[in-house]
Amino acid sequence: MVTTIQLNENVKNALDRMKSNKETYEEVILNLMKTAEKCRREEEQLLIEGCKEMYGDILNITQEWERTLMDGLDKNEKWNL
Repeated sequence: MVTTIQLNENVKNALDRMKSNKETYEEVILNLMKTAEKCRREEEQLLIEGCKEMYGDILNITQEWERTLMDGLDKNEKWNL
């Protein structure tokens, strides 16, 4: 099924600049959609990698603090809360 859509003249001109001689508007739009999806997946992967790296850093800092806190404490000392 073929449909017609209305575009602002500026949008049509931008699509004209993006397409090659024999490329259709549909092909231009499909390529833009593929590019947008690829960018979204790449951004998601970078976010996941960044979170993993931050988690590793936080874990290292936590472990350093735990070792520091345990260095000088008397294990027999009682704490009143």
